[in-house]
Parts: sequence; C-alpha cells; structure tokens
Amino acid sequence: MDRHHNRGQPNSDGHQNRFSQERSSLKRGREHDRGNEIHARRVRPNESVSPQTLRVLRQLYDRDFPIYKQPVEVGFFSLDSKRNFWNDARLLRYYVEPEKCPNFNLRDGYRDRFVKRDDGIKEKLDHILRWILANSHKMQSKDATCPLGVDFVTWRGHLTKLLTTPYETQEGWSLAVSKLAGTLYISEVETEYARRNRDNRTERHEEMMYWGYKFEQYTCADEPQASPDSGGVVNTNEAFCTVVQTRLAEHKLLFSGEVDCREANPQAPPAPACYIELKTSAEIHTPKQRSNLHRYKLLKWWAQSFLPGVPKIVAGFRDNDGLVVHMETFKTSQISQLIKTEYNCWKPTVCMNFCSDFLSFVRKTVTEDDPRLVYLFSWDPHKDVTFTIHRDSEYTFLPDWFVKEITRLRCETHVPPRA
Repeated sequence: MDRHHNRGQPNSDGHQNRFSQERSSLKRGREHDRGNEIHARRVRPNESVSPQTLRVLRQLYDRDFPIYKQPVEVGFFSLDSKRNFWNDARLLRYYVEPEKCPNFNLRDGYRDRFVKRDDGIKEKLDHILRWILANSHKMQSKDATCPLGVDFVTWRGHLTKLLTTPYETQEGWSLAVSKLAGTLYISEVETEYARRNRDNRTERHEEMMYWGYKFEQYTCADEPQASPDSGGVVNTNEAFCTVVQTRLAEHKLLFSGEVDCREANPQAPPAPACYIELKTSAEIHTPKQRSNLHRYKLLKWWAQSFLPGVPKIVAGFRDNDGLVVHMETFKTSQISQLIKTEYNCWKPTVCMNFCSDFLSFVRKTVTEDDPRLVYLFSWDPHKDVTFTIHRDSEYTFLPDWFVKEITRLRCETHVPPRA
C-alpha cells in the first residue's frame, strides 16, 4: 500500500514565500590519451578557453546569492531490506515527537538487532537511474536535443560535498562525470583517504554510526497514527528517497536524497515541505561547544536540508554513553541567521556560488557526449579542483541497460545529441 500521503507540487504560497524569504536573506549577508594525463594549468578567470583548474578560495565566491528555485518533488522511491528498488513510498516513515528529555538509549540493539549495509558496495547512481527509466514519462523535455530536460543528475550528498568544499579542511573528494544525451551525470568515486578511514574504523566509531539510525527508530513510525517500535531491528539497507528538480543559476538539476521521515499530520504541506531531517550530536555544556556546533555541524546540516527544500532538522543531543538527554529543532531557513554572531563563520552564499561555479566548470569541460568517457574531477583541501580524462576505464559508471534505453529515447527525437 502506498502510504505517501499529501503528495503534490510544493507550490503553496506559504512555502514559496518562506523559500523566497530565505533566499533573499542569504543573498544579503582536467586530455587522457591511452593512459596519459594532461596536467592542469592555471588560467585567469576571464580567459575564453576552458580553464584546467577551478580555484577554491572563499573570497572568490562571496558575492550575491545565486538564483535557486524552490525544489519540486517529481517522484520518490524506496530501497528495501535487501536493497531492492521500489518505485513507491513503502519505506516512508512518520515523525513522532518525543519528550524534551527522552533518555533514549542509542546503544540498545547494536549487538543483537542490527543489520548493517555493506558500504564497500558502491551503487553509484544506479537507483536514481532506475527511477528515471521507471518515470521517463515525467521527464518530458521541450528541448529535443536533451530527452531528460535537465543539465545534471546526481545524488544530493554529492551536491552537499560541493556546498561545503570552501570550508572543508580535512577530506577531499573525487567526482566522476559523464555526458549522455545532453545530460551530465555526477557520481562520487571513493578517495584513498576515505577508503583508509572506512577500513580502519574503530569499534567505537562503528557503534556511534549506529546511534544515528537508532535515534530514527525511536522517533519514527511506519504509519501516520502508529508508535515507534524501538525494539525492532535496525536495518541500514532500508531507505526512502525523494527525487527533486530545481535550478541553480542556469543549471537545471535533478537529484535524489534519502529522507528520514515526514510530518504525520495529514494537513502538513506537500513534499518536500513536510519532510524532516533527523540528527544526533554530542550534548553541549559550554559556549565553545555551541560555537563549534554552529561553525561545523550546522554547515553540513544546513546544506543537506536546504538543497531539497527540507524545512526542519530535529536533533537529539546525547551524552558519551549514547543517552539522548535533550531535543532541539532547527528551522533550515533560520540557520543562516543563527550563525551570524560567529566570527569568520561559513556563509551560505559562498557555498552556493562555489557549487554553481563548479557546475559551470564541468559544463565547459565535459563536452563529448559519450558514456564511456569519464572526466574525473578531484579536490583536496587547500588545493584547486583539477580533472583527468579516462576512456573505458574503472571509472565508467553509467550501466549498459541505462545507456541503451536513453539512447532509444534520444533516437525517438530524430536529432543528434548536443555537442
């Protein structure tokens, strides 16, 4: 049974106004030839040729907030306990507000009621691609040269990494990009740094990762009027994902991201305005700890929720033993104001402008329409973004079943692909 109530186009005046107000307030404030790489060269921003690097200096992006249209949910899908794709909302959950000091034991069930997803298996964009094929009738384009009618397809998490890049000092990233039928697909490639971290996690780290999922179990129910089942199994294979469409500056985006839950009230606004992001964090005792929350965690929380238009973040603050001792709600639209008192803090406008400029850099660089050709964009803290080009390599990520179907759709338009 489809339990996804109140679906629709999120164009209510109230939500549109809230999104516009937030945007207004924010406004204020590498050729690879048979294995040989071309080394990046630096160019001036105003050169007409496509640059080989993109600089990542905060001051370059501290300008007016770019246009970001209100995200519209165009679909959703579920991933079950075996990680199977379902083109429906069967895994959507409903938020049940807990007490202010709930004393949830986040360690409960870690040893005996926990099925952990194998994060060594890289799914790339496969689930989003399955959604696209299952919903191609929704992707009608007036531009016959681009059957999907969007410039980019990716995961929300990849965009989140781009937004936070100007302020990231620890971990870099690698993003593979291929062009097919006029649309650019962005898929993350695990860096060596990330792989080492994954292989060397301590038992304590593994358990603390579980805590976030356990918190969701305490605060979510399977039905609108039901109660959470905190004694059940936590299975991190399961997920409900929204698919949204929006535009950042001149870039038309289609991306998907996991949603923790939605408001249980049937009168809640349509998605994505009814969605809620759930987080856990260490309890705060001092002003310095509160400042660190604002300067570091809220950056990622804001980016993750702002992109798909999720308006509310509910955080459970826990002690070192995994007991949730305090609940706090953050409105995504007010986070930018909350951090203004912090000296030399992150700026939403820098985040969004860097993301927009990176997408422009990708569009100027990835010109050949060929799914077997991968442009690998890489960045490390305190360095520029560079790229390498790879044909028929380990980085190829668009599967044959998807390429075949999109090629068929493109042929039906009787026009060649865009250059």
